[in-house]
Amino acid sequence: MDVLGPVVRPYPWGSRQAIADLQGRPVPSPGPEAELWMGAHPSAPAVVAATTLDAATTLDAVIAADPEGQLGPGCVARFGPRLPFLLKVLAAERALSIQVHPSRAQAQAGFRAENARGLAPDDPARNYTDDWPKPELLYALTPFEVLAGLRTPADAAVLLRALDVAPLAPLAAQLDSAQLDSGELGAGVLGSGQVLAGLLGTILRWPPAGRPALVADVVAACARLASAEGPYSAAAAAAVRIAADRPGDLGVVASLLMRHAVLEPGQAMYMAAGGLHAYLRGTGIELLANSDNVVRAGLTGKHVDVPELLALLDPSVPVPVLSPRVLADGIAWFDTPAPEFRLFLADLVGNTVRLPGAGPRIVLCTRGSAVLRSESGQVTEIGRGGSCFVSAADGAVSGTGTGYLFLASPGFP
Repeated sequence: MDVLGPVVRPYPWGSRQAIADLQGRPVPSPGPEAELWMGAHPSAPAVVAATTLDAATTLDAVIAADPEGQLGPGCVARFGPRLPFLLKVLAAERALSIQVHPSRAQAQAGFRAENARGLAPDDPARNYTDDWPKPELLYALTPFEVLAGLRTPADAAVLLRALDVAPLAPLAAQLDSAQLDSGELGAGVLGSGQVLAGLLGTILRWPPAGRPALVADVVAACARLASAEGPYSAAAAAAVRIAADRPGDLGVVASLLMRHAVLEPGQAMYMAAGGLHAYLRGTGIELLANSDNVVRAGLTGKHVDVPELLALLDPSVPVPVLSPRVLADGIAWFDTPAPEFRLFLADLVGNTVRLPGAGPRIVLCTRGSAVLRSESGQVTEIGRGGSCFVSAADGAVSGTGTGYLFLASPGFP
């Protein structure tokens, strides 16, 4: 077992409070701290404090030196010599981009195509930094506001009419017509969902000359809806806040076609490939496949690729809000279909608890402290904000203390 030195990602939408407080550093931090990476992604691998290699090295180097010992033969056979997951703390004070992630086949094809075009690995016009998918699970440590998945076409039509913004009236009419046609043809939600995806594209491709007026009119309409009791007041208020984060961005208008929700602490949301989403505000734990592939369509100063996003978008992707399932006394987990990862929760409450999972694991302590003992005889202590990597060779691990732990492992047996 090796104590990790995670990497702070200082994106401008980050908090100056949350990550510093978790790690016991002075608050506020000098600048925004958006993500804390605990993993082996080559762009920001965690530092390993004590290894059999050099005194200071990184987790990806440790794994590369002994893939089967660190990951286990089964993990290497399934994913190659790469840690299949990445564990993060996410701390958002401003809206993140509207985005979608690819499936494995889409990532492989996109990565291959961008390489063939001669794009450098660090080219800002890249959508695909690697050939991996990026399903993800977001667990709320605080109330976490999100946009996740598209509204139903009927709901989107009602909201567009409630806005009463003249340029959007034809879009509502198209949705009404699509629902009628789908019902007559027996195509159901799928057909009208594709129409909704098409309208998303219409908004994101709005003629440049008309964009400032459209965004301004929509923000004014949202301010009116937010001040009234109604089914869309929360989503409208979110759009007003987003507009303050990203003035003049067409993503403000596009956000209204998406489902608005607030995850309560202890709830989680699973995002499969093709699911449109944007994280708005809150602090949480994010567990995802070990990839940084993001295709963006708004609310960002980074590369936006609307055609590629629409090609990946699946309007039928469900975005379930999950509660943890109890596995054993003090142990719970989230059941998702992602083979790359699984998230376990362990509340030690002064007991000795055998931690779940096998193969490579990363353990993060968010409360109290924990002493971890591996089957191989190693003993490691982590406190609040501390994390460690447990190799496959370490075998079973037990924990004692007062800690509340998040444990990431591969998602297959």
